[in-house]
Amino acid sequence: MCMWTRAGLKNRAKEVVRANYWKTVLAALILSLIAGGLYGAGGARNSSSFMEGTGDYGSYHFFSEMGISPMFAAMAVGVILVVVLIIIAVALVVNIFLINPLVVGIRRFFYTNLHEKAEIRELAFSFDHSYKNAVKTMFFRDLYTFLWSLLFVIPGIVKSYEYRMIPYLLAQYPDMPMEQAFETSRRLMDGNKWKAFVLDLSFILWFFLSGITGGLVGLFYVQPYFEQTAAALYDAITIERPVFGGMGPGSGSSFQTWNGQQASQGYQGYQGYGQNPGSQAMDAGYTPVGNDPQQNNVQGNDVQENNIQGSNTQENNTQESNIQ
Repeated sequence: MCMWTRAGLKNRAKEVVRANYWKTVLAALILSLIAGGLYGAGGARNSSSFMEGTGDYGSYHFFSEMGISPMFAAMAVGVILVVVLIIIAVALVVNIFLINPLVVGIRRFFYTNLHEKAEIRELAFSFDHSYKNAVKTMFFRDLYTFLWSLLFVIPGIVKSYEYRMIPYLLAQYPDMPMEQAFETSRRLMDGNKWKAFVLDLSFILWFFLSGITGGLVGLFYVQPYFEQTAAALYDAITIERPVFGGMGPGSGSSFQTWNGQQASQGYQGYQGYGQNPGSQAMDAGYTPVGNDPQQNNVQGNDVQENNIQGSNTQENNTQESNIQ
């Protein structure tokens, strides 16, 4: 059962962005530049398709009308196609080895910002912590999503939401194996994909407003607001469903402090988080040794009975000595 609400996540995100505004704007700006690079790679792919289409147009009739020989036209088209392919290859390499680790760092920034004022250095987190694991896991996430998208659009969208939590998991647990990251993200999003989709749709008017203002509203408000809400979604789900089935998300006093504020944020926190192992175990349905009051009372009675028996034995020995 989902205990988080869209209103609760958004209210929390607004408060957090307001508390660390300019750094969230800077992080959003970097994310926008990254997204622009990806769109640029898409434009290169479109250019490739266009050139392939013009390459067969009337056996280079277009170039003939311009007085260009067919051989020279073929060479020109070939060179352009090679250049476009090189650009696409470079864009893919940059995406795999630079942009994807930065995306993990951006997710870490906004997740950390939920609990304390995050620093911009968080964006470089993956380059110093299990970089190869982040590169590999994010690459296969993109690859699997792309392959599912080849079937139909809808399966690709579903898989993108199924894998949505992978960057956050790598941001919080950089050493998590790839298979575990996929499985954990799948488990976290089970029953949450549709609600997450509706949560994203609730921002559509904001992005429309950003578009008609030339991206200014998006940069200074919508993008930080959206990313912070997405991080709050991950935080809420991992509180409901702890990643390792034990303690709540994160570690340290800042994470423990936030757990006491969950009632006003639109979802209920993981009640076992911050408790001692004994109380967690009792909540789970069993009682550790030393924590059962009845058992302690019985043990106390046994000790008291042993003391009484010892006193009686000592008294009997004294009486026997007097008789002798």
